[in-house]
Amino acid sequence: MVSDKLDLSGKVVVVTGASMGIGEAISKTFADHGASVVMLSRDAGRAEAARARVGHAEKTLALACDVRNREEIDRVIGLTLHHYGRIDVWINNAGHGLLDSVADADMAACRETFDTNLFGTIESMQAVIPVMKQQGSGTIVNISSVAGHVPVPFLAIYSATKFAMNAIGKGARVELKKFGINVLTVCPGYVRTDFGANAIRGRELKQVRPGSVRGISAERVARAVFRGYSKNKREVIVPWTMHAVVKIYQLFPGLVEWAMLRMAKPTV
Repeated sequence: MVSDKLDLSGKVVVVTGASMGIGEAISKTFADHGASVVMLSRDAGRAEAARARVGHAEKTLALACDVRNREEIDRVIGLTLHHYGRIDVWINNAGHGLLDSVADADMAACRETFDTNLFGTIESMQAVIPVMKQQGSGTIVNISSVAGHVPVPFLAIYSATKFAMNAIGKGARVELKKFGINVLTVCPGYVRTDFGANAIRGRELKQVRPGSVRGISAERVARAVFRGYSKNKREVIVPWTMHAVVKIYQLFPGLVEWAMLRMAKPTV
């Protein structure tokens, strides 16, 4: 495909949550296509280790950044502009899950999940939008989830952050179009990463997932992000089979809820 051959030499891409999984794969994909990539993570050491795995040492930079802290976001934007002079793509990937029922979820854990997944995204957008407006161009990519279309039991708090991310991204896309800025929302289904292992675990630990579903690779999500960016898309759902799940839920929510109730089982 033409988009897969796109040369991004001279473009500068910033990726939050880039120390593993989807964020690392996205960083590698954009670097492979010639972009300069700034990889952000709360842990500078893990960001640097991911940078080494990505390669392209001459055009990558690893920085510590906790997206829950606006000062840290502003600092990495300043450093990026100092090093590269511009920001063409900002990818909001930092986030984590919360495994628990709504009835039992700890409110501090709920707020922490919203602070990272949603408010970190909004603050990052507010910090980088003025840079892109001044340039007259730019793309913001928000890594959401199919769980932002279909509420998942025992992941409902996480789902709520992703529903909100979808609304923020699509609303901002209309607001920013006249400035030459696109906002792309990417909604992966099940992905083979350490998401579950890194999630906040509450008291009622159940998982709703078909036993036959292995999940897609982080690299596949990264390729979908790249194609969505290159085509100036509004939204990308990956894999394509998840389009059917979203549509079935919209038309027959009771059927999907019945299926999820049958699939719900305790996690290990």
